[in-house]
Amino acid sequence: MPELPEVETTRRGLDPHAHGQRIAALKLYDRRLRWPVAPSLPRELAGQRILATGRRAKYLLLHLESGTLIVHLGMSGNLRVLPASAPRLTHDHFDLVLGSGSALRFNDPRRFGSLHFTRGDPQRHRLLAHLAPEPFDREFGGDYLWRITRRRRLAVKQLLMNSRLVVGVGNIYASEALFRARLRPRRAARSLSREDCARLARAVRAVLSQAIRAGGTTLRDYLRADGSPGYFRQRLYVYERAGRPCRRCGTAVRSITQGQRSTYYCPSCQK
Repeated sequence: MPELPEVETTRRGLDPHAHGQRIAALKLYDRRLRWPVAPSLPRELAGQRILATGRRAKYLLLHLESGTLIVHLGMSGNLRVLPASAPRLTHDHFDLVLGSGSALRFNDPRRFGSLHFTRGDPQRHRLLAHLAPEPFDREFGGDYLWRITRRRRLAVKQLLMNSRLVVGVGNIYASEALFRARLRPRRAARSLSREDCARLARAVRAVLSQAIRAGGTTLRDYLRADGSPGYFRQRLYVYERAGRPCRRCGTAVRSITQGQRSTYYCPSCQK
């Protein structure tokens, strides 16, 4: 599933092509995404200029003259820059055609992605209003993690994946951050010391920053805006490496299930 690094990589790839462009048309090929796309949306968007691109957690934002488009890539979606005349593929659901002749084309085999438009403050939209601080915000850090973990018995990995507590980390990067912080994924959140919390906050930021520089992680469906894969997979320390030697100590990496998701860790390096 595209996580924060993949969405930020997509935003950076789209920005040179989208910023300042007028929307010539929104061509809807299939409205049946996670939530049906409003049939009035093509009329509302036609002629509007894209003033800026943005991101909030795993949501891509296109700021327009009279509102904001909110795009979620879902579990298998990607948004690519193509010539508007490029032949459509299976699972291409919409084209945002630009005045330049290019199109932002959304492909999503599972149709768990979504497309919304709001004329108000996007941060108050129902999808964004209750999200936690961004990992790169000043508010996020060791002190913040210390505060939110004090009375929580849930496992620390589950806490990292709760978007009302921490946004954008997701399954891959939660395992990787916990490895770098030398913390077991099943550790009770409230058992973390201040030092543990500070180390984990640094690890979260470091993992996400490195993943963004590598263009995200391609495991199955994710592609960058130019159609190329992300290369952070080659730098993963534990994720999907069960039974293989830890890159740090050589101990076999283990896999467990938490919240119906696979978790990977090193039993020697992580305590």
